[in-house]
Amino acid sequence: MIRVALPVHLRTLAKVGGEVAIEVEGLATPRSVLDALELRYPVLRGTIRDHVTHARRPFVRFFACQRDLSLDSADVPLPEAVARGDEPFLIVGAMAGG
Repeated sequence: MIRVALPVHLRTLAKVGGEVAIEVEGLATPRSVLDALELRYPVLRGTIRDHVTHARRPFVRFFACQRDLSLDSADVPLPEAVARGDEPFLIVGAMAGG
Protein backbone atom coordinates (compact mmCIF):
# COMPACT_ATOMS: atom_id res chain seq x y z
CA MET A 1 0.00 0.00 0.00
CA ILE A 2 1.33 3.41 -1.03
CA ARG A 3 0.11 6.49 0.81
CA VAL A 4 -0.46 9.43 -1.54
CA ALA A 5 -0.90 12.99 -0.29
CA LEU A 6 -2.71 15.22 -2.77
CA PRO A 7 -2.99 19.01 -2.80
CA VAL A 8 -6.32 20.43 -1.64
CA HIS A 9 -7.70 21.18 -5.11
CA LEU A 10 -7.09 17.59 -6.26
CA ARG A 11 -8.54 16.15 -3.03
CA THR A 12 -11.66 18.24 -3.69
CA LEU A 13 -11.84 17.05 -7.29
CA ALA A 14 -11.43 13.39 -6.25
CA LYS A 15 -13.81 13.87 -3.29
CA VAL A 16 -11.35 12.53 -0.71
CA GLY A 17 -10.61 14.03 2.68
CA GLY A 18 -6.95 13.27 3.21
CA GLU A 19 -4.29 10.85 2.08
CA VAL A 20 -5.35 8.07 -0.24
CA ALA A 21 -4.00 4.53 -0.10
CA ILE A 22 -3.11 2.97 -3.44
CA GLU A 23 -2.17 -0.62 -4.22
CA VAL A 24 0.58 -0.92 -6.81
CA GLU A 25 1.37 -4.10 -8.73
CA GLY A 26 5.10 -4.79 -8.94
CA LEU A 27 7.75 -2.15 -8.37
CA ALA A 28 6.61 1.12 -6.77
CA THR A 29 7.64 3.98 -9.07
CA PRO A 30 6.13 7.40 -9.64
CA ARG A 31 4.64 6.05 -12.89
CA SER A 32 3.05 3.00 -11.23
CA VAL A 33 1.66 5.11 -8.38
CA LEU A 34 0.17 7.68 -10.77
CA ASP A 35 -1.23 4.93 -13.02
CA ALA A 36 -2.96 3.33 -10.00
CA LEU A 37 -4.15 6.71 -8.71
CA GLU A 38 -5.70 7.66 -12.06
CA LEU A 39 -7.29 4.22 -12.38
CA ARG A 40 -8.94 4.56 -8.97
CA TYR A 41 -9.82 8.25 -9.42
CA PRO A 42 -10.42 8.78 -13.17
CA VAL A 43 -11.35 12.41 -12.56
CA LEU A 44 -7.66 13.06 -11.85
CA ARG A 45 -6.56 12.01 -15.36
CA GLY A 46 -4.89 14.94 -17.03
CA THR A 47 -4.57 16.99 -13.84
CA ILE A 48 -1.19 15.64 -12.72
CA ARG A 49 0.18 14.38 -16.04
CA ASP A 50 -0.52 15.23 -19.66
CA HIS A 51 -3.26 13.03 -21.18
CA VAL A 52 -1.14 11.99 -24.16
CA THR A 53 2.53 12.13 -23.14
CA HIS A 54 2.03 11.34 -19.44
CA ALA A 55 4.65 14.02 -18.70
CA ARG A 56 4.35 15.75 -15.35
CA ARG A 57 2.33 18.94 -15.62
CA PRO A 58 4.18 22.21 -15.01
CA PHE A 59 3.68 23.45 -11.45
CA VAL A 60 3.17 19.93 -10.12
CA ARG A 61 5.98 18.46 -8.03
CA PHE A 62 6.59 14.99 -6.57
CA PHE A 63 8.32 14.41 -3.23
CA ALA A 64 9.21 11.35 -1.18
CA CYS A 65 11.25 11.15 2.01
CA GLN A 66 12.09 14.87 1.82
CA ARG A 67 13.49 14.47 -1.70
CA ASP A 68 12.22 16.19 -4.84
CA LEU A 69 11.55 13.48 -7.44
CA SER A 70 9.95 15.82 -9.98
CA LEU A 71 12.80 15.74 -12.50
CA ASP A 72 13.71 12.07 -11.98
CA SER A 73 12.59 9.39 -14.40
CA ALA A 74 9.04 8.20 -13.75
CA ASP A 75 10.42 4.66 -13.63
CA VAL A 76 12.93 5.15 -10.80
CA PRO A 77 11.93 3.04 -7.76
CA LEU A 78 10.45 4.99 -4.88
CA PRO A 79 12.27 4.91 -1.52
CA GLU A 80 11.59 1.78 0.50
CA ALA A 81 9.83 3.79 3.25
CA VAL A 82 7.27 4.96 0.66
CA ALA A 83 6.88 1.48 -0.86
CA ARG A 84 6.18 0.08 2.64
CA GLY A 85 3.64 2.82 3.38
CA ASP A 86 5.70 4.34 6.21
CA GLU A 87 6.11 7.65 4.36
CA PRO A 88 3.72 9.26 1.83
CA PHE A 89 4.32 10.02 -1.81
CA LEU A 90 3.57 13.74 -1.99
CA ILE A 91 2.02 15.44 -5.00
CA VAL A 92 2.41 19.17 -4.51
CA GLY A 93 1.02 22.05 -6.51
CA ALA A 94 3.94 24.43 -6.93
CA MET A 95 3.43 28.15 -6.49
CA ALA A 96 4.77 30.83 -8.76
CA GLY A 97 4.49 34.53 -9.16
CA GLY A 98 5.57 37.54 -7.27
